[in-house]
Amino acid sequence: MKHNFGAGPCILPKEVFQEASQAVIDFNNTGLSILEISHRSKDFEQVMQEAEELVRELLNVPQDYSVLFLQGGASQQFAMVPMNILPEGGKAAYLDTGVWATKAAKEASNIGAVEIIASSSDKNYNYVPKGISVPSDVSYFHYTSNNTIYGTEVFEKPNTLVPTVVDMSSDIFSRVINVSDYDLIYAGAQKNMGPAGVTLVIVKNTLLGTSNRKIPTIFDYRSHAKAGSMYNTPAVYSIYVSMLNLRWLKAKGGVEVIEQENIVKARALYDEIDRNPFFTGTAALEDRSRMNITFVMDTAEQEAAFLELAKERGLIGIKGHRSVGGFRASVYNALSITSVNALIDAMREFEENNK
Repeated sequence: MKHNFGAGPCILPKEVFQEASQAVIDFNNTGLSILEISHRSKDFEQVMQEAEELVRELLNVPQDYSVLFLQGGASQQFAMVPMNILPEGGKAAYLDTGVWATKAAKEASNIGAVEIIASSSDKNYNYVPKGISVPSDVSYFHYTSNNTIYGTEVFEKPNTLVPTVVDMSSDIFSRVINVSDYDLIYAGAQKNMGPAGVTLVIVKNTLLGTSNRKIPTIFDYRSHAKAGSMYNTPAVYSIYVSMLNLRWLKAKGGVEVIEQENIVKARALYDEIDRNPFFTGTAALEDRSRMNITFVMDTAEQEAAFLELAKERGLIGIKGHRSVGGFRASVYNALSITSVNALIDAMREFEENNK
Protein backbone atom coordinates (compact mmCIF):
# COMPACT_ATOMS: atom_id res chain seq x y z
CA MET A 1 0.00 0.00 0.00
CA LYS A 2 1.23 3.49 -0.86
CA HIS A 3 0.79 6.43 1.52
CA ASN A 4 0.90 9.77 -0.29
CA PHE A 5 2.32 12.59 1.83
CA GLY A 6 3.17 14.74 -1.21
CA ALA A 7 2.99 18.51 -0.70
CA GLY A 8 2.04 19.44 -4.27
CA PRO A 9 -1.00 17.88 -5.98
CA CYS A 10 -3.40 16.67 -3.33
CA ILE A 11 -4.31 13.17 -2.36
CA LEU A 12 -7.95 12.56 -3.26
CA PRO A 13 -10.43 9.96 -1.92
CA LYS A 14 -10.58 6.69 -3.85
CA GLU A 15 -14.27 7.13 -4.58
CA VAL A 16 -13.53 10.48 -6.20
CA PHE A 17 -10.87 8.88 -8.39
CA GLN A 18 -13.27 6.14 -9.38
CA GLU A 19 -16.12 8.44 -10.36
CA ALA A 20 -13.79 10.87 -12.11
CA SER A 21 -12.15 8.08 -14.09
CA GLN A 22 -15.54 6.79 -15.24
CA ALA A 23 -16.46 10.28 -16.43
CA VAL A 24 -13.35 10.30 -18.62
CA ILE A 25 -14.94 7.39 -20.53
CA ASP A 26 -18.61 8.36 -20.32
CA PHE A 27 -19.82 11.45 -18.49
CA ASN A 28 -23.37 11.40 -17.16
CA ASN A 29 -24.39 8.69 -19.64
CA THR A 30 -23.94 11.16 -22.48
CA GLY A 31 -21.69 8.85 -24.46
CA LEU A 32 -19.06 11.60 -24.34
CA SER A 33 -16.02 12.03 -22.14
CA ILE A 34 -15.93 14.84 -19.59
CA LEU A 35 -12.78 15.84 -21.48
CA GLU A 36 -14.70 16.56 -24.67
CA ILE A 37 -18.06 17.97 -23.65
CA SER A 38 -18.91 21.59 -24.32
CA HIS A 39 -18.51 23.89 -21.34
CA ARG A 40 -21.74 25.51 -22.56
CA SER A 41 -23.66 22.24 -22.38
CA LYS A 42 -26.45 21.81 -19.85
CA ASP A 43 -24.55 18.93 -18.24
CA PHE A 44 -21.51 21.04 -17.46
CA GLU A 45 -23.55 24.06 -16.44
CA GLN A 46 -25.03 21.81 -13.75
CA VAL A 47 -21.51 20.84 -12.65
CA MET A 48 -20.50 24.49 -12.36
CA GLN A 49 -23.66 25.34 -10.46
CA GLU A 50 -23.22 22.47 -8.00
CA ALA A 51 -19.53 23.28 -7.48
CA GLU A 52 -20.39 26.86 -6.56
CA GLU A 53 -23.27 25.78 -4.32
CA LEU A 54 -20.96 23.34 -2.48
CA VAL A 55 -18.33 26.03 -1.92
CA ARG A 56 -20.97 28.37 -0.57
CA GLU A 57 -22.51 25.71 1.67
CA LEU A 58 -19.29 24.21 3.04
CA LEU A 59 -17.71 27.60 3.82
CA ASN A 60 -20.97 29.42 4.57
CA VAL A 61 -20.14 32.09 1.99
CA PRO A 62 -22.33 35.22 2.34
CA GLN A 63 -24.50 36.14 -0.64
CA ASP A 64 -22.67 39.40 -1.20
CA TYR A 65 -19.55 37.51 -2.26
CA SER A 66 -18.81 36.13 -5.73
CA VAL A 67 -17.40 32.60 -6.09
CA LEU A 68 -15.14 32.31 -9.11
CA PHE A 69 -13.40 29.35 -10.73
CA LEU A 70 -10.38 30.74 -12.58
CA GLN A 71 -7.11 29.47 -14.00
CA GLY A 72 -3.44 30.35 -13.61
CA GLY A 73 -3.02 29.07 -10.08
CA ALA A 74 -2.40 31.17 -6.99
CA SER A 75 0.62 32.62 -8.77
CA GLN A 76 -1.66 34.42 -11.21
CA GLN A 77 -3.63 35.77 -8.26
CA PHE A 78 -0.43 37.38 -6.98
CA ALA A 79 -0.88 39.82 -9.90
CA MET A 80 -4.68 39.81 -10.28
CA VAL A 81 -5.25 40.91 -6.69
CA PRO A 82 -3.36 44.21 -6.96
CA MET A 83 -4.62 44.76 -10.51
CA ASN A 84 -8.18 44.65 -9.22
CA ILE A 85 -8.02 46.28 -5.79
CA LEU A 86 -4.85 48.41 -5.57
CA PRO A 87 -5.58 51.90 -6.94
CA GLU A 88 -3.02 53.99 -8.78
CA GLY A 89 -0.91 55.71 -6.15
CA GLY A 90 -2.15 53.36 -3.44
CA LYS A 91 -0.15 51.03 -1.21
CA ALA A 92 -0.67 47.45 0.00
CA ALA A 93 0.61 45.78 3.18
CA TYR A 94 2.03 42.25 3.05
CA LEU A 95 3.02 39.79 5.76
CA ASP A 96 6.13 37.83 4.79
CA THR A 97 5.97 34.28 6.13
CA GLY A 98 7.65 32.24 3.40
CA VAL A 99 8.34 31.67 -0.27
CA TRP A 100 4.78 32.12 -1.52
CA ALA A 101 4.14 35.21 0.58
CA THR A 102 7.40 36.68 -0.73
CA LYS A 103 6.43 35.94 -4.32
CA ALA A 104 3.00 37.48 -3.80
CA ALA A 105 4.53 40.70 -2.46
CA LYS A 106 7.11 40.84 -5.25
CA GLU A 107 4.44 40.48 -7.91
CA ALA A 108 2.27 43.14 -6.29
CA SER A 109 5.26 45.52 -6.26
CA ASN A 110 5.18 45.38 -10.07
CA ILE A 111 1.68 46.87 -9.91
CA GLY A 112 1.98 49.38 -7.08
CA ALA A 113 3.63 50.23 -3.77
CA VAL A 114 4.06 47.40 -1.25
CA GLU A 115 5.02 47.59 2.42
CA ILE A 116 6.28 44.47 4.20
CA ILE A 117 4.89 45.05 7.68
CA ALA A 118 6.55 42.00 9.30
CA SER A 119 8.69 39.04 8.30
CA SER A 120 9.93 35.79 9.81
CA SER A 121 12.81 35.48 7.35
CA ASP A 122 15.28 36.07 10.23
CA LYS A 123 14.66 32.50 11.42
CA ASN A 124 14.13 30.86 8.03
CA TYR A 125 10.37 31.33 8.35
CA ASN A 126 9.96 28.85 11.18
CA TYR A 127 7.41 31.07 12.96
CA VAL A 128 4.61 33.53 12.24
CA PRO A 129 5.20 37.15 13.35
CA LYS A 130 2.97 38.21 16.25
CA GLY A 131 1.47 41.51 17.30
CA ILE A 132 1.68 43.01 13.84
CA SER A 133 0.26 46.45 13.11
CA VAL A 134 -1.45 46.99 9.77
CA PRO A 135 -1.31 50.63 8.63
CA SER A 136 -4.71 52.26 8.16
CA ASP A 137 -3.62 54.05 4.99
CA VAL A 138 -3.10 50.93 2.85
CA SER A 139 -5.62 49.69 0.30
CA TYR A 140 -5.49 46.12 1.58
CA PHE A 141 -3.55 43.69 3.77
CA HIS A 142 -2.36 40.35 2.36
CA TYR A 143 -1.09 37.23 4.06
CA THR A 144 -0.63 33.51 3.35
CA SER A 145 -2.55 31.35 5.82
CA ASN A 146 -0.46 28.18 5.51
CA ASN A 147 3.18 27.93 4.55
CA THR A 148 3.73 24.59 2.85
CA ILE A 149 7.52 24.72 2.75
CA TYR A 150 8.19 25.76 6.34
CA GLY A 151 5.28 24.08 8.09
CA THR A 152 3.65 27.11 9.74
CA GLU A 153 0.01 28.16 9.73
CA VAL A 154 -1.87 31.32 10.69
CA PHE A 155 -4.91 30.22 12.67
CA GLU A 156 -6.21 33.66 13.68
CA LYS A 157 -6.64 36.51 11.24
CA PRO A 158 -4.56 39.54 12.23
CA ASN A 159 -6.62 42.53 13.31
CA THR A 160 -7.03 45.15 10.62
CA LEU A 161 -9.36 47.96 9.64
CA VAL A 162 -8.56 47.63 5.93
CA PRO A 163 -9.69 44.95 3.45
CA THR A 164 -7.98 41.62 4.07
CA VAL A 165 -6.77 39.31 1.32
CA VAL A 166 -5.60 35.79 2.12
CA ASP A 167 -3.97 33.05 0.10
CA MET A 168 -5.54 29.85 1.45
CA SER A 169 -4.21 27.52 -1.22
CA SER A 170 -3.00 24.84 1.15
CA ASP A 171 -5.49 24.92 4.02
CA ILE A 172 -8.85 25.95 2.56
CA PHE A 173 -11.61 23.45 3.42
CA SER A 174 -9.35 21.97 6.13
CA ARG A 175 -10.76 24.05 9.00
CA VAL A 176 -13.69 26.30 9.78
CA ILE A 177 -13.28 29.92 8.74
CA ASN A 178 -15.54 32.95 8.84
CA VAL A 179 -15.53 34.12 5.23
CA SER A 180 -16.94 37.50 6.21
CA ASP A 181 -13.69 38.19 8.10
CA TYR A 182 -12.01 38.43 4.70
CA ASP A 183 -12.63 40.55 1.65
CA LEU A 184 -10.89 38.26 -0.84
CA ILE A 185 -9.81 34.63 -0.51
CA TYR A 186 -7.95 32.76 -3.22
CA ALA A 187 -6.69 29.21 -3.41
CA GLY A 188 -5.12 26.92 -5.96
CA ALA A 189 -7.23 23.77 -5.93
CA GLN A 190 -4.48 21.20 -5.74
CA LYS A 191 -4.19 20.76 -1.96
CA ASN A 192 -7.61 20.07 -0.45
CA MET A 193 -10.16 20.94 -3.14
CA GLY A 194 -9.22 19.08 -6.30
CA PRO A 195 -6.57 18.68 -9.00
CA ALA A 196 -4.35 21.43 -10.37
CA GLY A 197 -5.84 23.54 -13.13
CA VAL A 198 -8.52 25.58 -11.36
CA THR A 199 -8.19 28.36 -8.83
CA LEU A 200 -10.92 29.34 -6.41
CA VAL A 201 -11.55 33.03 -5.72
CA ILE A 202 -14.10 34.25 -3.18
CA VAL A 203 -14.40 38.02 -3.36
CA LYS A 204 -16.68 40.55 -1.69
CA ASN A 205 -18.68 42.26 -4.41
CA THR A 206 -18.05 45.75 -3.05
CA LEU A 207 -14.35 45.20 -3.73
CA LEU A 208 -14.84 44.60 -7.45
CA GLY A 209 -13.54 47.38 -9.65
CA THR A 210 -12.10 49.41 -6.78
CA SER A 211 -8.65 49.84 -8.34
CA ASN A 212 -10.10 51.98 -11.15
CA ARG A 213 -7.25 50.68 -13.29
CA LYS A 214 -7.55 49.88 -16.95
CA ILE A 215 -6.62 46.20 -17.01
CA PRO A 216 -7.07 43.41 -19.57
CA THR A 217 -10.59 42.03 -19.47
CA ILE A 218 -9.37 38.50 -18.75
CA PHE A 219 -7.71 39.74 -15.54
CA ASP A 220 -10.75 41.66 -14.31
CA TYR A 221 -12.73 39.83 -11.62
CA ARG A 222 -15.88 41.60 -12.84
CA SER A 223 -15.63 39.83 -16.20
CA HIS A 224 -15.65 36.41 -14.55
CA ALA A 225 -18.30 37.28 -11.97
CA LYS A 226 -20.63 38.59 -14.66
CA ALA A 227 -20.09 35.50 -16.83
CA GLY A 228 -20.46 32.96 -14.04
CA SER A 229 -16.82 31.86 -14.36
CA MET A 230 -17.37 31.20 -18.08
CA TYR A 231 -15.89 34.32 -19.61
CA ASN A 232 -13.37 31.98 -21.22
CA THR A 233 -13.37 28.18 -21.39
CA PRO A 234 -13.07 27.04 -17.77
CA ALA A 235 -10.94 24.18 -16.49
CA VAL A 236 -13.76 21.70 -17.05
CA TYR A 237 -12.18 18.52 -15.68
CA SER A 238 -10.53 20.18 -12.70
CA ILE A 239 -13.82 21.82 -11.73
CA TYR A 240 -15.67 18.52 -12.13
CA VAL A 241 -13.22 16.61 -9.91
CA SER A 242 -13.30 19.45 -7.37
CA MET A 243 -17.08 19.18 -7.32
CA LEU A 244 -16.84 15.45 -6.63
CA ASN A 245 -14.35 16.07 -3.85
CA LEU A 246 -16.56 18.72 -2.27
CA ARG A 247 -19.47 16.27 -2.45
CA TRP A 248 -17.30 13.80 -0.57
CA LEU A 249 -16.48 16.42 2.05
CA LYS A 250 -20.14 17.30 2.50
CA ALA A 251 -21.06 13.62 2.88
CA LYS A 252 -18.45 13.29 5.65
CA GLY A 253 -20.17 16.03 7.57
CA GLY A 254 -18.43 19.09 6.17
CA VAL A 255 -15.53 21.24 7.21
CA GLU A 256 -16.34 20.96 10.92
CA VAL A 257 -15.86 17.19 10.79
CA ILE A 258 -12.73 17.22 8.63
CA GLU A 259 -11.13 19.83 10.91
CA GLN A 260 -11.42 17.47 13.87
CA GLU A 261 -9.90 14.64 11.82
CA ASN A 262 -7.06 16.93 10.77
CA ILE A 263 -6.40 17.90 14.39
CA VAL A 264 -6.16 14.23 15.37
CA LYS A 265 -3.80 13.40 12.50
CA ALA A 266 -1.49 16.35 13.12
CA ARG A 267 -1.43 15.83 16.87
CA ALA A 268 -0.51 12.16 16.51
CA LEU A 269 2.42 12.91 14.21
CA TYR A 270 3.68 15.88 16.22
CA ASP A 271 3.50 13.80 19.41
CA GLU A 272 5.76 11.20 17.82
CA ILE A 273 8.19 13.85 16.55
CA ASP A 274 8.43 15.31 20.05
CA ARG A 275 8.78 11.90 21.70
CA ASN A 276 11.22 10.22 19.32
CA PRO A 277 14.85 11.27 20.00
CA PHE A 278 15.79 10.87 16.32
CA PHE A 279 13.41 13.57 15.06
CA THR A 280 13.02 17.30 15.70
CA GLY A 281 10.21 19.58 14.55
CA THR A 282 11.27 22.73 12.72
CA ALA A 283 8.28 25.06 13.22
CA ALA A 284 7.55 27.06 16.36
CA LEU A 285 5.17 25.09 18.59
CA GLU A 286 2.36 27.65 18.51
CA ASP A 287 2.54 28.00 14.71
CA ARG A 288 2.74 24.36 13.68
CA SER A 289 0.77 23.65 10.54
CA ARG A 290 -1.84 20.90 10.48
CA MET A 291 -1.33 20.47 6.76
CA ASN A 292 2.46 20.35 6.29
CA ILE A 293 4.43 18.84 9.14
CA THR A 294 8.18 19.51 8.91
CA PHE A 295 10.94 17.80 10.86
CA VAL A 296 14.65 17.00 10.64
CA MET A 297 17.20 14.53 11.99
CA ASP A 298 20.66 15.13 13.43
CA THR A 299 22.70 14.03 10.42
CA ALA A 300 22.36 13.70 6.65
CA GLU A 301 23.23 10.01 7.02
CA GLN A 302 20.31 9.43 9.36
CA GLU A 303 17.96 11.26 7.04
CA ALA A 304 19.10 9.20 4.06
CA ALA A 305 18.61 5.99 6.04
CA PHE A 306 15.12 6.96 7.20
CA LEU A 307 14.15 8.05 3.70
CA GLU A 308 15.12 4.59 2.45
CA LEU A 309 13.08 2.94 5.20
CA ALA A 310 10.11 5.14 4.34
CA LYS A 311 10.38 4.12 0.70
CA GLU A 312 10.36 0.46 1.71
CA ARG A 313 7.22 1.07 3.78
CA GLY A 314 5.38 2.77 0.92
CA LEU A 315 5.62 6.28 2.39
CA ILE A 316 5.72 8.63 -0.60
CA GLY A 317 6.61 12.33 -0.80
CA ILE A 318 8.06 12.96 2.65
CA LYS A 319 11.37 14.51 1.58
CA GLY A 320 11.53 18.11 2.74
CA HIS A 321 11.82 21.13 0.48
CA ARG A 322 15.40 21.95 -0.50
CA SER A 323 15.32 25.26 1.40
CA VAL A 324 14.56 23.50 4.69
CA GLY A 325 15.82 19.96 4.22
CA GLY A 326 14.76 17.06 6.38
CA PHE A 327 11.20 15.85 5.94
CA ARG A 328 7.75 17.21 5.21
CA ALA A 329 4.64 15.13 5.73
CA SER A 330 1.63 16.75 4.11
CA VAL A 331 -1.56 15.54 5.74
CA TYR A 332 -4.26 17.00 3.54
CA ASN A 333 -7.95 16.21 4.00
CA ALA A 334 -8.09 12.90 2.14
CA LEU A 335 -5.03 11.40 3.84
CA SER A 336 -6.27 8.83 6.33
CA ILE A 337 -5.14 8.32 9.92
CA THR A 338 -4.00 4.89 8.69
CA SER A 339 -1.33 6.58 6.58
CA VAL A 340 -0.27 8.81 9.46
CA ASN A 341 0.06 5.74 11.69
CA ALA A 342 2.15 4.03 9.01
CA LEU A 343 4.61 6.94 9.14
CA ILE A 344 4.64 6.87 12.93
CA ASP A 345 5.32 3.12 12.85
CA ALA A 346 8.28 3.71 10.52
CA MET A 347 9.68 6.37 12.86
CA ARG A 348 9.40 3.98 15.80
CA GLU A 349 10.98 1.19 13.78
CA PHE A 350 13.91 3.45 12.95
CA GLU A 351 14.29 4.30 16.62
CA GLU A 352 14.23 0.62 17.61
CA ASN A 353 16.78 -0.35 14.95
CA ASN A 354 19.22 2.39 15.91
CA LYS A 355 19.33 2.20 19.68
